[in-house]
Amino acid sequence: MTYLKNDRGVAYSKLPAFGVILFLLLTACQSKKNAEPKQLLTPPSANDEYYQEIASDIGLDFVHSIGDDELSNIVESSGVGAAFIDYDQDGFIDIYACNGTWVEKLSGGEKPKNPSHNHLYKNLGNGTFQDVTEQAKVGGPWYGMGITVGDYDNDGFPDLFLSNFGENVLLRNNGNGTFTDDSKRAGVKGGEQFSVGASWLDFDNDGYLDLYVGNYLFFDPEYDYYYAPDGFPGPLAYDSQPDILYRNNGDGTFEDVTQAMGIEDLDGRAMGVGVADYNADGFVDIYVANDHTVNYLWQNNQGKSFTDVGTMSGTGFSQSGEATVSMSVDFADFNGDGLLDMFISDDTYCSLYKNLGGNVFSDISYPAGISVASGQFVGWSSSFLDFDNDGDVDIFKSNGELKHLYGHEDQLFENIGNDKFKDVSVQLSSYFQQENVGRGACAGDYDNDGDLDIFIMNIDGECKFIRNNKGNQNNWIELDLEGITSNKDGIGALVSIVCGETKQVAQKKSTTGYLSQGDPRIHFGLGQNETIDEVQIKWPSGIVQKLTDIPANQILQIVESE
Repeated sequence: MTYLKNDRGVAYSKLPAFGVILFLLLTACQSKKNAEPKQLLTPPSANDEYYQEIASDIGLDFVHSIGDDELSNIVESSGVGAAFIDYDQDGFIDIYACNGTWVEKLSGGEKPKNPSHNHLYKNLGNGTFQDVTEQAKVGGPWYGMGITVGDYDNDGFPDLFLSNFGENVLLRNNGNGTFTDDSKRAGVKGGEQFSVGASWLDFDNDGYLDLYVGNYLFFDPEYDYYYAPDGFPGPLAYDSQPDILYRNNGDGTFEDVTQAMGIEDLDGRAMGVGVADYNADGFVDIYVANDHTVNYLWQNNQGKSFTDVGTMSGTGFSQSGEATVSMSVDFADFNGDGLLDMFISDDTYCSLYKNLGGNVFSDISYPAGISVASGQFVGWSSSFLDFDNDGDVDIFKSNGELKHLYGHEDQLFENIGNDKFKDVSVQLSSYFQQENVGRGACAGDYDNDGDLDIFIMNIDGECKFIRNNKGNQNNWIELDLEGITSNKDGIGALVSIVCGETKQVAQKKSTTGYLSQGDPRIHFGLGQNETIDEVQIKWPSGIVQKLTDIPANQILQIVESE
């Protein structure tokens, strides 16, 4: 095992161990109280495909409910997300999945005796999961939309914020396998908002995570005027709801500072929310993907206020100059120039915004080869990920019809260099020939083998889990950050690695994809490189930390230095 000392702590590798797996299996079987599985599951052997769908084989039996017998309104069509979260800090990422449920005046039919609810699946460390929802006290029922994960009280255990149709929920992690609903005391419960995207961030770099909540629209169940083939009224039939920015007071409570920080959301119907320091000034900025209206890029003015530069930066509209049905946003440096770019999924051609520097972007989705391949699909969740560990980021996109339960195939675009991408979905797996009504998705290394697996949410249907069978044929590294002066999660930290003449840059984010969140560890593919010459972390506190000569193929925890 590799140990790397710094001034404040120790950075150490957390390689999977067979002893740990055995211990977890024994622990899981101790009592019926721990929801002992009916039978011991075994992950299927790898087939010849790059991605293999194995959800039911590994204990992921989640089925999403719209709370209704048929899809009849925009609330039911707008969910739903999921997150990878290591809630018990055992080194294996677990899964939290949001769900819809029956709601009076929203849902048709009679209220069921056993309403649907959210689920938490514990990763047993042997490639399978166990449903621990009841023990953890995280089920609800709430009409769930999205989730964002962050340690808002800096106690070392990740907490959950759930954006809902109705009151939102903040679940504080008690550190013993259970959670407590702290929404009211914390002051983030809201009221009758229709919250969709949300994201943790430390916008003022004070070491405590703040919260941005994207609100959608004022839904009126009595309004029933629409074009019949659509099935129900669209978003422009309703007034928009303003978003909210909460500042963390450091004592477990939050303050609404939306107006004080200048975030005047006049006409945005928020869907996805993403946070990253796009101009590398040391303060994270906020991007809001709005439905049918101009998108916002809230530039952070040194933690003192925000200014919308969406239109001026070239990211407010699509390449055709239109306000699209924008769904989700993700950030990454796809072309290796050291600048964070953006990908926005929508109902047509999508937008790949290349960061040109100087606070300006260019939408290159068409010349990059993405628009034509995306045009026949409605894109929802989209995430940058290096699925083949070759050292550049690719794009995964989940797809599904807007207002009907019609399935679409998901897509994976390979980065082939020179600002070009290629749809390689069908070449990689038969999964990409399946039609699902996709929504949220999250990527992460669930089995700690060095390549990224993907969990996909489908409305009114079964979840899907596609395991990566071949990505670790190339080298890799995963960085698990722990802040000391900065927030505990290190959210907002800018990380760069150097291998020879190749440099990669990434930022520690909370939300990724549509209403979802990926692996809390930062993943880099290294190609054939067996050693990283240098790792540099610029923490939100401003501390710059460097490590050198790091061996590949390990999960490396890095504790912030003084």
